[in-house]
Amino acid sequence: MRERFAIYYAPAADTPLWRFGTSWLGRDPETGADIVVADLPGLKGAARQEITESPRRYGFHATLKPPFRLARERSADTLHAELATFAQARRPFAAPALEVSALDGFLALTPGTPWPEMDALAADCVTTFDPFRAPPDDAERARRASAPLSARQVGHLERWGYPYVLDQFRFHMTLTGRLDDDVRSRVRTILADQAGDSLQAVPPVDGIALYHEAEPGAPFRLIARFPFAADG
Repeated sequence: MRERFAIYYAPAADTPLWRFGTSWLGRDPETGADIVVADLPGLKGAARQEITESPRRYGFHATLKPPFRLARERSADTLHAELATFAQARRPFAAPALEVSALDGFLALTPGTPWPEMDALAADCVTTFDPFRAPPDDAERARRASAPLSARQVGHLERWGYPYVLDQFRFHMTLTGRLDDDVRSRVRTILADQAGDSLQAVPPVDGIALYHEAEPGAPFRLIARFPFAADG
């Protein structure tokens, strides 16, 4: 099967952060609805659609466990059950303010201060759910290995199927594809203006989400949310 799953952080649908992210990208991955991409001062809607094409397909999110195909002996039902159990044992935690940052040529939301609780959550998602991950095929492995990687990242790629996990993880919510320097600077200013107060009043992290890609190239859909339920 060529479908893939991913474990992501996704703000609740009734929060300003979710409304900002989905409206900016022009798609709500939970409902599957397209959102009209209007012109903004200094940025036409058509240009905005072009620079958000890649993150729009993945949906507004922050990656915890990157997309993976299910191991042959695992099922989607078992993955759902394990995610529910995992989430029920975790406590919500506070989120710092976010900011629009340039990362490797693209723009994303990142925390303005260290966020050890999120780092720990991402690491636990990577390791706990690794038995559900089928090994990457040759094409996937070659694509990942083609990027400039450190020795540490190569080790993670071989062990976990992705180079930017554990100590190499950096929380980010992608907002654009790669942009030229002058375009990136201009769009960064526009994004900060559009985001407004939603980056300062970030809701507590109170759950994780499962996203699904039905077939290669299909848009990712948010198919289930798993709330944290531990006391304290």
